[in-house]
Amino acid sequence: MSHGHSHAGGCACGAERTETPERGVEYGLYQKIDIYKLQCLNESREGSGKSVFKAWEERGDRSRFVESDDDAELLFNIPFTGNVKLKGIILIGEDSDAHPSEIRLFKNIPHMSFDDAEREADQVFSLHIDTTGELEYPTKISRFSNVSHLTIHISKNFGAENTKIYYIGLRGEWTKAHRHEVTICNYESAANPADHKITQITPQSHFIS
Repeated sequence: MSHGHSHAGGCACGAERTETPERGVEYGLYQKIDIYKLQCLNESREGSGKSVFKAWEERGDRSRFVESDDDAELLFNIPFTGNVKLKGIILIGEDSDAHPSEIRLFKNIPHMSFDDAEREADQVFSLHIDTTGELEYPTKISRFSNVSHLTIHISKNFGAENTKIYYIGLRGEWTKAHRHEVTICNYESAANPADHKITQITPQSHFIS
């Protein structure tokens, strides 16, 4: 079954073809993933989901891949070592129905399950078969400007029983996470409250939009 896709004369599918000498550097975010904490749900071989996050120059390595187990779905929970401004994503699969046809992105929801993925995604892409990494899917940067954890839900493929992926590339910028210093205050005994201004410290609240 052919899933060829032509970009001649413009394209409204949301994918872009770009090739520059700096592209390998731009796709270096895999180095900022906390790879030991990365989770892939429904992988047929334990730990194989981590192997698809690799250097741009290794994207054509077919010896490292992840394949789904029970059905076509895969779910990646990806923690970063800092804050990321995610600008684009590339996915390489097989030239077959086992190639993902849709991915759904969620930001800053650690330890998601397939049940959690039923909620509305921050962004959804309909994919075209890409065996070389030519198609980039640009994200809504305003929505993905402060990402400490990214979830990628492979929700379906082109009709095969299982899904197979060789490479997932993430393009963007990384910044070191700010650490909140803890202030320790010593108060003398029998202090006069009027002589001291006490500031109430409340934990920072994180809201998921």
